[in-house]
Amino acid sequence: MCGIIGYTGKKDAISVVLEGLRRLEYRGYDSAGIAFFSEGTITIKRQKGKVKDLLSLFDADRPASHTAIGHTRWATHGKPSEENAHPHRSDGIVIVHNGIIENYLELKRNLVAEGYTFTSDTDTEVLCHLIHKFAGDSPLEDAVRHALEGVKGAYAIAAINEKEEGKVVGVRKDSPLCIGLGYGEYFIASDVPAFFNHSKDVIYLDDGEMVVMTDDGVAITTLEGEPIHKEVISIPWSPSMAEKGGYKHFMLKEIYEQPRAIADTLRGRFTIETGEVNLEEFGLREEEITAVDRIFIVACGTSWHAALIGKYLIEDMARVPVEVDIASEFRYRNPIVRPNDLLVAITQSGETADTLAVQREAKRLGAKVMSICNVVGSTSAREADAVFYTHSGPEIGVASTKAFTSQITALYLFAIAVALGKERISLDSARDLQQELLSLPDKIEQVLARDDEIEKIAKELFKAKDFLYLGRGIHFPIALEGALKLKEISYIHAEGYPAGEMKHGPIALVDEDMPVVVLAPKGTLHEKIISNIQEVKSRGGRVVSLINHGDREVFGLSDFSFPVPDTNFYLSAVLLAVPLQLLAYHIGVLRGCDVDQPRNLAKSVTVE
Repeated sequence: MCGIIGYTGKKDAISVVLEGLRRLEYRGYDSAGIAFFSEGTITIKRQKGKVKDLLSLFDADRPASHTAIGHTRWATHGKPSEENAHPHRSDGIVIVHNGIIENYLELKRNLVAEGYTFTSDTDTEVLCHLIHKFAGDSPLEDAVRHALEGVKGAYAIAAINEKEEGKVVGVRKDSPLCIGLGYGEYFIASDVPAFFNHSKDVIYLDDGEMVVMTDDGVAITTLEGEPIHKEVISIPWSPSMAEKGGYKHFMLKEIYEQPRAIADTLRGRFTIETGEVNLEEFGLREEEITAVDRIFIVACGTSWHAALIGKYLIEDMARVPVEVDIASEFRYRNPIVRPNDLLVAITQSGETADTLAVQREAKRLGAKVMSICNVVGSTSAREADAVFYTHSGPEIGVASTKAFTSQITALYLFAIAVALGKERISLDSARDLQQELLSLPDKIEQVLARDDEIEKIAKELFKAKDFLYLGRGIHFPIALEGALKLKEISYIHAEGYPAGEMKHGPIALVDEDMPVVVLAPKGTLHEKIISNIQEVKSRGGRVVSLINHGDREVFGLSDFSFPVPDTNFYLSAVLLAVPLQLLAYHIGVLRGCDVDQPRNLAKSVTVE
């Protein structure tokens, strides 16, 4: 969602904040703005469009500034426009804000009655006027505290006051906010990539916490003013990990990073000589796994597809019942959760609002919560009872790729751990499963080496208006994921279906204009998938099949085929995901789409 970056220190604050805004572009936005101190006054520049449009408002002779805040906005209240872009001002008070103020209409009516004038349609301007109302001669942090007493909703705020140059005040509630610590300089941001080329030392704020950044340092308190000691976390990423490194797009770079990302997810997590899984890496004890009666997996978007695959893995290996829910549905359906249940929350960012709400509800109901996420120190990781970090590195492209396959890898390892704990498999069997996992990065490299074959298929299909993706068993979620990637990146309508459901509706859409992508690796359901392909062909459909090497039967029935290396039933899902990512990427590029920042989408959905 929206991005925040603020800075105070000795460097050129305008350059630092503009650079930070550029690094937050992956989150999705439709306008951008910056506010900065110069010669004792605050200047605001903001613009509908991209950060490059904001840059055009500056000439070569920028004013000197050492304190600034900036924002990339994704429209919620009010259309994308210069008036609705952040920062917002109320006399000398200037703020940027992520989140949604639920009672903003009531607050706005009261403020209008008191004489305040509104120039935007946003809920953020309400906050700005409220802070101004309480400011007077009080320190900015006191005005912010008083203003928030009557506010309902989610917010991450960075505020400055023209009377207090060099000070930035931040507050968090249900929307992420973190602090970067440098040498005589301090950063505030919605996400670490905004400043991690300057600092790797991070403090994550929790709900109801306030930070005051000045030249003297950083002070963190509760909203009541009680001092808090916070742990400083060192982020194990380098700035170069977030650069394109010669690739045309971040999405392509991240697709190609998957062998490394999976290897990093595996590192130190099991012992191949014995077959044992290191439970400490999951934050769980053996007796806790043994006691689990049922597992819930909750997630959103692409992570939900990983969760569906996790259900197949855990139930097949460990014979433990698994329920999978979209987080936004789980939190409102009054689920039956018991103390011996384990809830696994999957979230790349660790800040997904619906998933966090489910974690909290599950803990309230007495279940143990484990988080699978990618961001060290994120809210999901901090609030869970146990956490498994995927270590796939920063993912900048909005459409998830390496985070997805790393999540499947984590679930595969977790399934082995549960199966061992429940004595459903032997250590020898676990060793065989792990051995196949170790070979996965090399097999993905083999797929990536033939990217040009996928690009040729894309050139034949990129003008299609609709796609259908079919899979069976563990490959059905990959069909869903393939369709989602195509929708996100190319804006082509696409649907994923279990192949057995084709005759229950989608077959009515099949004709010579609709490509049908069929996941057809060898396995127990291979003959059934062949029947599905024949049904498509008899109605004139164009078949794109993903197969194993040497599958002449499916190859002969297909208009286009792409063979992947053999692997076990479980990991075939990962291998099939990679060519589908490449297909979506190339079709998106051929259609002239912005594949890194698709329209209307945000990388991290931090509000409902």
